[in-house]
Amino acid sequence: MAMTKSDPKVIYYTDELTDDFGGTATVTQPVDPNYVYYRNNFGHNLNHWFWNRVIAVPIAYLHAKIKFGWRMVNRQAFRQVKKTSYFLYGNHTQPFFDATMPKIIAPKDCYVLVSPANLQLKGLGWLVKKLGALPISDDYHNAKKLVQAIDQIVKDRKPILIYPEAHIWPYYTKIRPFPTTSFRYPVKYNVPAFCFTNTYQKVKRRLKIITYIDGPFYPNRNLPRDAQINDLRDRIYQQMVERSKLSNYEQIVYLKKEQPTHA
Repeated sequence: MAMTKSDPKVIYYTDELTDDFGGTATVTQPVDPNYVYYRNNFGHNLNHWFWNRVIAVPIAYLHAKIKFGWRMVNRQAFRQVKKTSYFLYGNHTQPFFDATMPKIIAPKDCYVLVSPANLQLKGLGWLVKKLGALPISDDYHNAKKLVQAIDQIVKDRKPILIYPEAHIWPYYTKIRPFPTTSFRYPVKYNVPAFCFTNTYQKVKRRLKIITYIDGPFYPNRNLPRDAQINDLRDRIYQQMVERSKLSNYEQIVYLKKEQPTHA
């Protein structure tokens, strides 16, 4: 990949599935038992609309344009699913940008499935909550509320965004392996899925993020349930891998630590 005049920063990692370099809390606090996952009433909708459309969208758009010269390719793909909910999957490579981009990437009001650690991001946790975060919880009652919230969001034909890599690796230009877990949702609800891939490209001596939208991907109903989940994950993963090859600039290089050998 093309490099700048100065050498890129190097980060050493141990495990692609668990290492996190996004500044999340080292000790994650439990999700508040009173956390409101989703409501569909006038007062809540007005509050949600204000924080999303009046506050988040302008800030997110200006931040993306000014800092990254951001542009999106193939947003028209969403036009094929105007009357249904869908799940949107993307690579996780920026703290602030990834927290706000759902508001400028999806045509509909988008909710985001997140790790509880995202609610503790320095300076961003409060905003993540306001923008419709759906935190995963080990607590039975919160887990039940999450399921109910997803059920209702799908019924209300709104999209849900998921970062299947789960952990933030800033400026990472490849796609990390991710499990099939989150791909059970499109199969369960029989709705389409999309993916987006943020690529890092050097355009006229400037680093730019160019986001590619792909889809819709539909579950293959000719397969057994578990096979549908695996198939959907594999198709989306391969598409994201292909898009990631369009990156031509590395600001941070990630190298795996060498494991000690035993005599």
